[in-house]
Amino acid sequence: MFNPADFPKPTLIPVNGVELEVFEAGRANAGKAVVLCHGWPEHAFSWRYQLPALAAAGYHVIAPNQRGYGNSSRPAEVTAYDIEHLSGDLVALLDHYGYEDATFVGHDWGAFVVWGMTLLHPNRVDKVINLSLPYQERGEKPWIEFMEDVLGGDFYFVHFNRQPGVADAVFEGNTFQFLRNLYRKNEPPREPRPGMALIDLARAGTPLGDPVMSDSELSVLVSAFESSGFTASMNWYRNLDRNWRLLAHVDPIIQQPTLMIYGDRDVVARAERLEEFVPNVEVLSLDCGHWIQQEKPEETNQAILKWLDQRDNA
Repeated sequence: MFNPADFPKPTLIPVNGVELEVFEAGRANAGKAVVLCHGWPEHAFSWRYQLPALAAAGYHVIAPNQRGYGNSSRPAEVTAYDIEHLSGDLVALLDHYGYEDATFVGHDWGAFVVWGMTLLHPNRVDKVINLSLPYQERGEKPWIEFMEDVLGGDFYFVHFNRQPGVADAVFEGNTFQFLRNLYRKNEPPREPRPGMALIDLARAGTPLGDPVMSDSELSVLVSAFESSGFTASMNWYRNLDRNWRLLAHVDPIIQQPTLMIYGDRDVVARAERLEEFVPNVEVLSLDCGHWIQQEKPEETNQAILKWLDQRDNA
């Protein structure tokens, strides 16, 4: 397991009207930037195994706590967390370091941001590597409306939107228990209340499955969310229908070379038409659940580095 004391010290960087808490490695490797975008409920610390490996391979690795997380800014307005703001933060981060573009790597919600960043600012994205969450087709109906029709009002995406503050309070009142129960190698059972399983986790005893991280690693995340709370990060969910509208007139095809990494035991559904929207994609699967880069760090590093080496030397 990783010693949290070995994680880089952060810098607060002003970008796009906010401050981002940024962790980096390999700054001397100027010219080859990789930006790592975490998911929910995560933290830049989720990339602790990737920062040193990528830096050792010659990359300048930049891992921000995105707005709403850690010691980064947490604006009060819900709309401050839409895809224009989130991608705008990453554009401004490139500007801060003097990069025209970079390879962007995202996991979970971070993958959604990377997909959106690539659609909105294609000239700033050189290559894409996403974990767990594939490209999301826009469809004819806004995403939350669609989920509500298909999965019902208890599904957590819908619940977070329709009953703001309810789940937030449960998570904040049970932060340690929620995160300890969530970060398991085997996905928790989704029955009998699949939509509310996350709230159930915050109130449950320890579920089945081995932990993804050590107690000392978990303490980093627990401390961060006890300080920040959950509402700001959950406001990302509350912008999904707004994002659907913001992307209405954007070319939906991603042309950049892309690596899509799935976990074979992840409950997140795979894209059925990924190649239609991301024609230059290579797909890889690892034997793990949702927390791919934390559960299988060596395999993830090898896959990313091999793919980058092939693309950089093509």
